[in-house]
Formats: sequence, C-alpha cells, structure tokens
Amino acid sequence: MLKKHFLLFPWVVLSIFFVESCEKPPSILKAALSNPDPLIQEVLSQKGKHEIQILLTQIERKKRGEINFIEESFQLDNGRYFYPASTAKLPIAILSLQKIRALQAQGIAITAETPFKIQGFEGEIIKDKDSTHYKGSLSIHHLIKKIFLVSDNDAYNYLFDFLGTDYINAELKKRGLLDTQLHHKFLFGADNSKTWSYTFFDENQETRYHQPSMAAQNSLEPHQLKGILKGVGYMKSDILVAGPMDFSQKNRISIQDLQGILKRIIFPETFPKNQQFDLSASDYEFLKYWMSRTTLESTNPDYNQEEYWDSYGKFLIYGDKKGAMSPKLRIYNKVGYAYGTLTDVAYVKDSIRGDEFFLTATILVNENEIFNDNTYEFETKGIPFLGALGRAVLREIQKE
Repeated sequence: MLKKHFLLFPWVVLSIFFVESCEKPPSILKAALSNPDPLIQEVLSQKGKHEIQILLTQIERKKRGEINFIEESFQLDNGRYFYPASTAKLPIAILSLQKIRALQAQGIAITAETPFKIQGFEGEIIKDKDSTHYKGSLSIHHLIKKIFLVSDNDAYNYLFDFLGTDYINAELKKRGLLDTQLHHKFLFGADNSKTWSYTFFDENQETRYHQPSMAAQNSLEPHQLKGILKGVGYMKSDILVAGPMDFSQKNRISIQDLQGILKRIIFPETFPKNQQFDLSASDYEFLKYWMSRTTLESTNPDYNQEEYWDSYGKFLIYGDKKGAMSPKLRIYNKVGYAYGTLTDVAYVKDSIRGDEFFLTATILVNENEIFNDNTYEFETKGIPFLGALGRAVLREIQKE
C-alpha cells in the first residue's frame, strides 16, 4: 500500500505544478480595469453606453537596443466611430513641420520660425500677428506650441489650411494610417475644400514664399462605420432636431491609428522608412518637448496668468487633479473633447524607474443623448474615469 501511494504522489505534484505554470497572470489592462475604484467601475458598468475603447502598449527593450511593443486592448473596434475632436491636431502639427522640410528641399528659404500672414479669398487679412508670441509673430512653431499647451482651435485651423485636405489625407494614407480621414477645420461655416493663402516673409518684410489659395482635387467619402449616427437628437442653430446626429463627414481617427501616429514620433525607427514622417531630428525633439510640457512650463506663449493649470491637457493619470504632477513622470500626449467624447493618446515615461508605456482611451459621456447642446459629463464622469484609468495602469506596471 505504501508503494502504491508513493507512485501516485509524484503524479499529483507534477499535475498541480503543470496547471500552475500554465496559468497566465492577469494582463496589466485587465488588472487595471478590475481596480475597485468607483470612478472606474461606475463607467464600466455601462461600458457599451459609454463607447469605451482602450489600447495599452507596453514597451519591451532588448539588450541589443531592439524595441518590442506588447499590446492589449478593451473593446477596441476599428470599425466603430468615435469623434476624435482635438486629437486630430496631433497629425496636423506633425505634417506642418514635414511640409516645411519639403519646401526647404525645393530651395525655399523658410523655417518653422519664419513669420507669415494669412489672407482670405478676397485678400482680407485673416491673421498676421500673434499676441501670445513675445515678438508678436505668427509662426508654425508657435502655433504648434499652442496646440499642445492649450489645444488652441485657431492654431489648428491655420495649420490645417496651410496643408490642405489633399495633402493631409494623402500623406497619412502613405504612412499606412488607413483608418484616418480629416475633413474639416474647427470653424463654424468654414469652406474646408478651399484654403486661405499664406505669405512667409523675412525681417525686412520681403516675401520668401507665397502659397496661393488651393482647391481640393479629391473628395472625401462619408464614413461607413458602426456608430456613425449618435444620440436621439442634436442642436442646430439653437433648434432641437429630433433624430440622431450624423458624423459621417466629420474627422475620423481610429484608436490604433491615433496611437500609431504617436508611436511614429516617439519611436520612428520601429517603423519601415516609408511609414515614417519626413522629419529632421530637431523636428522630433521639438514635437516631443512641447507635447510633454504643461502650461506652467512655458513662457512663450505664457499662459501662467490665465486660468490654466498643470494637468489642463493631461487627462490620463492627472486629469481630475491639480498641482499633483511630478516632473519625473513625463506624459507626451494630445487630448480631445467635444460632442461628449473625451480622448487621450499618451506615451508615459518615468525617468526614475524607467517604466514606459503608451495608453490611448476614448469615452462618451452624454447622459441626455442630445448632441451639440454643450451638456456633457466631462468633469463629473469622463475626466475622472481617464484619470483613474491612467493611475490604475501605472500602478499595475509599477508592480512588475
């Protein structure tokens, strides 16, 4: 009998060992979403209603310098529409620097610091000075700073027309961003098929480059996506229209494309050459520097005397807190919020511990299901959820 038990015992031990070794630990994202924080769980209890999509990418660095991306997601669906709002400003900022480089390659003597003026279709001045610049100048660099610091809509509009929809969409498609299509400026009643004209000049007001108004040659097809019709009503010219709002001709960027755009700036070398943006090393550094700054870290433009705070443009981790940001944790990101939708695409790096990851998330908070009425739960539900989500992910990563 003793011999029989001896034979069975090793089998039992081996069996238990086999089961335990095959059980994978819960993923970082799954563990983060299991966090009991009510700011997370209240939203997750209605995850469909809030149209949540999350993409987490951990970064694995090999000894030889290679970088691996380890992705996990929640409700990720490239075929489902969400309104990207101001996250559309990220590719516009990038492409503006790329276009300057292309013009330089043609022998045009301008830089992203060269001042310029914008004129309308009848020659009227749209913009020729910027009061937030210490010299009062309007420049590509300065507009990009304003996009990252305070998500300035006018800055986006000026850069959008500098590029034109043909250039924007062709260049993004060329880089493999096939689930992205930018249709419009953030300007009511704007003609998005025809651009303003741009004149760059030197310190003596001599013209260095003139770009006349450009008419789009390519039409953009309406999106054919799930969730393109939203809500039970919407406001149009202060009148409530019964029926869902149609987003089929609004800007569109999928979560994967949005994170892919940021990855191309943080780790361009991980993409094939034809999928990288045509930027210089200084362009990459400029973009990374300003997308990781807060309003309190800038003096040109200087927003320190206005109603901005450290986490103004940082929803993940710090969005629902003020004065809590630490310089050891840098967040390279772009947020967007409009029509009840909040989105943040971010690369987070801890300079002390070395932890780093990409986190992109979107959430819809529109309890009354009426769009364009400016009645959304941004402050009470959306930003608190994104802040808590970022903290939960960071906490799980720090456990490893």
